[in-house]
Amino acid sequence: MANILNKVFDFNKRELKRLEKKANQIEALSDEMERLKDDQLRAKTVEFKDRINNGETLDDLLVEAFAVVREAARRVLGLYPFHVQLMGGIVLHDGNIAEMKTGEGKTLTSTMPVYLNALSGKGVHVITVNDYLARRDATEMGQVYEFLGLTVGLNLSEMTREEKQAAYNADITYGTNNEFGFDYLRDNMVLYKEQMVQRPLNFAVIDEVDSILIDEARTPLIISGSANKSTQLYVQANAFVNTLREDVDYTVDIKTKSVQLTEEGMTKAEKAFGIDNLFNLQHVTLNHHINQALRAKAIMQRDVDYVVQDGEIIIVDQFTGRLMKGRRYSDGLHQAIEAKEGVQIQNESKTMATITFQNYFRMYEKLAGMTGTAKTEEEEFRNIYNMNVIVIPTNRPIIRDDRPDLIYSTMKGKFRAVVEDIAERHKKGQPVLVGTVAIETSELVSQMLMKKGIKHNVLNAKNHAREAEIIVQAGQKGAVTIATNMAGRGTDIKLGEGVKELGGLAVIGTERHESRRIDNQLRG
Repeated sequence: MANILNKVFDFNKRELKRLEKKANQIEALSDEMERLKDDQLRAKTVEFKDRINNGETLDDLLVEAFAVVREAARRVLGLYPFHVQLMGGIVLHDGNIAEMKTGEGKTLTSTMPVYLNALSGKGVHVITVNDYLARRDATEMGQVYEFLGLTVGLNLSEMTREEKQAAYNADITYGTNNEFGFDYLRDNMVLYKEQMVQRPLNFAVIDEVDSILIDEARTPLIISGSANKSTQLYVQANAFVNTLREDVDYTVDIKTKSVQLTEEGMTKAEKAFGIDNLFNLQHVTLNHHINQALRAKAIMQRDVDYVVQDGEIIIVDQFTGRLMKGRRYSDGLHQAIEAKEGVQIQNESKTMATITFQNYFRMYEKLAGMTGTAKTEEEEFRNIYNMNVIVIPTNRPIIRDDRPDLIYSTMKGKFRAVVEDIAERHKKGQPVLVGTVAIETSELVSQMLMKKGIKHNVLNAKNHAREAEIIVQAGQKGAVTIATNMAGRGTDIKLGEGVKELGGLAVIGTERHESRRIDNQLRG
């Protein structure tokens, strides 16, 4: 074990040495770039493209191209990439993962490799976790690319085919992982080549790469059409399972999320449906419906696994705490939940096309990613995607004060202590961010704060429309924000006036998440 660790650290050390050298070369060109007029800086793009056509590689151009973007970012955005950001940019160009702590400016870091790779004319995709971030980055960072003469596209779900084709034909295209994946599936279903929207997949830079390539890697994207089947059986199965008692008629294994009828439950089922053997071949469908109704009743929890909104069952993403509109559970489970909640049962669907994120992203010529928390999954990245994780040092030392866990004997005691802590900090005006794992926990803390008369914002899948706005306000004096595990991810919390003197933003995690990385995310 120690040997492996030494190897990993040695590799990281060696890489950092190499990156340092390259970053120094880029910085050495800063005076030369500063002397160029805007038009001369812009003309560099044409010069680089010519040099590529004459046989130079992107690696040959790296030092100069990075220096050009660095200067352009200063003129357009007033931001000048630091030494460590140059290092992170080189890691991305190499097709690896740059682990940079939260707040180290990953978005600006990506502009340099994105520009360099866009010079080839084959298109670069910048992939974010939600539409808000895609729109924000395309607008902000897009100014730098457009200043340098490149085109920028934004790929959104509400676009027409023509708009999507235009977005994909741009040098740099921003969008979410879902949208890129679904476009790929739709392209595989068209009759004529002219109807396709995507070009061959060249280079993708993935923001929050761990969330997309590890957490959601096996999530299948499915395009389905409806299969006409009667929904009556779902209603009957639901009515039947509501008469059953846990541990008498059925048993539940929460860990494996499975439910089983006991002997007694089977007898009840046979009696209720007037049959002599539930496991007879002709009753396979009925048996399946009863099982799914049982799962819906005993395992699927409202406001944890799904929410009911406008008469629809909407799945909550376990990793991001966001609503996944348009996605449905397969195998009749969604219909079983619709029957349980008494909303209109929609037709079952049959799969027309499907792909997982893992398989989709492995089709790119080159893949790169950035995140604040990837080292814990390094082996997976290397084995599945052939990407190394390079930990980039922070620009300044971390001044965050990490405290150990506090453990309570009861849930009630724990939440009472959380609310007391919030109240105390709120009194002196210190802003507080409270992290929860499930929607129901965030609502419980919210009710307790209401009783105490403490004004606060709740950010979970139910009101994620105001997500960015709430998070931006979270650093103001006296602000209290409750958020599910990863809502607001990628949005910066800026501290209000006088907050530093009060001790900065206090972050309270109410429970540990299954994935250690998501706890680190909250810290960051």
